[in-house]
Amino acid sequence: MANRGSPPAMRAVWGTEHYELVVRRVLAARTSVWIATANVKELMVEPHGRPRARYHSVLAEFDRLARDGVELRLLHAGLPSGPFRAQFDALPRLVAGGLALRQCARVHMKTVVVDGSWAYVGSANWTGAGLGAKADGRRNFELGFVTTQEGTLDAVQAHFDRIWRGGECSDCRLRGSCEAPLDLPPPRASGATTVVAIGRPRGLKPAARRA
Repeated sequence: MANRGSPPAMRAVWGTEHYELVVRRVLAARTSVWIATANVKELMVEPHGRPRARYHSVLAEFDRLARDGVELRLLHAGLPSGPFRAQFDALPRLVAGGLALRQCARVHMKTVVVDGSWAYVGSANWTGAGLGAKADGRRNFELGFVTTQEGTLDAVQAHFDRIWRGGECSDCRLRGSCEAPLDLPPPRASGATTVVAIGRPRGLKPAARRA
């Protein structure tokens, strides 16, 4: 039984809480960030630890996290937007595998798992209108939940990792038309504009910092 006054193991998230709770948690990651989204667009964020600083690309923050050894995975369905790709191309550390991207047309789930100990599951894509800091009147009506429940975390991570590693590919009826099935070795990145299947999965990390 939880102690009185302890934070809830699961709570609903809507509106600007998507930025305040989800994006800020990503920026403070210590070991890993796994993101699944149908759409990928540029996201403007406050620099971590500098709340009054000018907003900049979330990819600049991903570059910082990659520098610090944080594992970054992005599983997506559609091609990233032009602004996202341009900013990605300008960051060699991410292009070299610091941000691993894998594309699967079947992916429609939206989830963010941070450090193996916290997860968001809901309706919001990795876009400004979904998770970003856009003002009221410019945001989508999104709803989801965040959780630290161990069983839920294990289930979410296992489902993500099975898709990431191509565990669903053999039964997929789109396999015949898929340019890069995830159960095949990803092609080696040959240029800065390559944004699909960059980097190899580095293994399912044990969930550290469960508390």
